[in-house]
Amino acid sequence: MMKPKRKDKKEIKPTAQVKQKMCYFCVQNIDDVSPRDTMTLRRFISSFMKIAPRRRTGLCAIHQRKVSRAIKVARELSLLPYVAE
Repeated sequence: MMKPKRKDKKEIKPTAQVKQKMCYFCVQNIDDVSPRDTMTLRRFISSFMKIAPRRRTGLCAIHQRKVSRAIKVARELSLLPYVAE
């Protein structure tokens, strides 16, 4: 036999503790982002060659803007591909 569900009491779901991501460039004390440093820029590109969002990379707003601009310049210089092969 099943017990009927009570409508007046809501289930309490436990909340998961999320570790705060730190900005890679702030931790490393790197001030500028170079478009020629492709190995560093590849960390912030998905497998489909799209620029990863801040919630995934953990970058601060200033460095996210610099990284996105550097990736776009690197693509223009043919250092990074536009699409995955």
